[in-house]
Amino acid sequence: MKFLDRAKIYVQSGAGGNGCMSFRREKFIEFGGPNGGDGGAGGHVWAEAVDNLNTLIDYRYQQHFRAKNGRPGEGSNCTGAGGDDLVIKVPVGTQIFEEDEDTLIADLDEPNERVLLAKGGNGGFGNARFKSSTNQAPRRANPGQPGEQRTIWLRLKLIADIGLVGLPNAGKSTFLAAISAAKPKIADYPFTTLHPNLGVVRVGDGQSFVLADIPGLIEGAHEGAGIGDRFLGHVERCAALLHLVDGTAEDVAADYMTVRRELTAYGGELAGKKEILALNKIDALGEEEIKEKKSALEKTANKSVFAVSGVSGAGVPALVGKIFRLAAETRTEDTVQTEDEDAGWSP
Repeated sequence: MKFLDRAKIYVQSGAGGNGCMSFRREKFIEFGGPNGGDGGAGGHVWAEAVDNLNTLIDYRYQQHFRAKNGRPGEGSNCTGAGGDDLVIKVPVGTQIFEEDEDTLIADLDEPNERVLLAKGGNGGFGNARFKSSTNQAPRRANPGQPGEQRTIWLRLKLIADIGLVGLPNAGKSTFLAAISAAKPKIADYPFTTLHPNLGVVRVGDGQSFVLADIPGLIEGAHEGAGIGDRFLGHVERCAALLHLVDGTAEDVAADYMTVRRELTAYGGELAGKKEILALNKIDALGEEEIKEKKSALEKTANKSVFAVSGVSGAGVPALVGKIFRLAAETRTEDTVQTEDEDAGWSP
């Protein structure tokens, strides 16, 4: 399934049915009077967040959505049937904007959460509604109200516990594939990852957390360089960031600062999120080189650094344990697991 995180759609609610103008005409019943029924209400258009979707690709091929109209009223005081509501199903984490792409209508970040996008028109009154002591044979009925039309934008921000960031070829996809069942594209050239990938990492006793891998950032990404910072929105909701640095790079400290500058330029409070820093690809380094580059990173970032290899699995259990504990801090206390260094995870 292709990944799409932005879509423009057009919605229209149903129009209300017209009221009926009718009079009772039966044998032996004189002056039966008005008996025209009201029209039915038009259907509403709703957006609902569902668990089993993670892309907006469906809305690339269908952009127009219209709810059913209400049926007109009938004689014998019969009210017309109301139009069926239309429910547009979107992934959890979808934001809905007005046509200007700036005015937020709703942020559906919980399963089964709903928002009304367009209200159906009311049905018109039949002539029975206008009967009075001074007007016992009204010859008027109201038309139904038209439905609402709106142009809206859907923007998906994936729901994940931890966001995986770094330069292109930092080994993010390899790391994600090593600790989860996700199967991202892996190759030895930059920008292998062209869209975000989600992986569920399972640890001991049935516990798990969700890791989001986004395309690599390069210097000037906030100005559109490379793939740009378009996909950074997918880690805005994350509790923390896992920053992988390519251990085979000549200047690991400079690589780290490049990504940090892009996070700061993007905004969205990304630069202020908790961060776990890891030196990746240590399987390609000697012991002295690992110590040297790890020390350089710790000095620049002013925090401890994990040394790992997504290929060999070296240092990965300890890192996964740290990630899990950090993710668990944002959840309810009954889901927090034991604080073993490896958190029960094994390759």
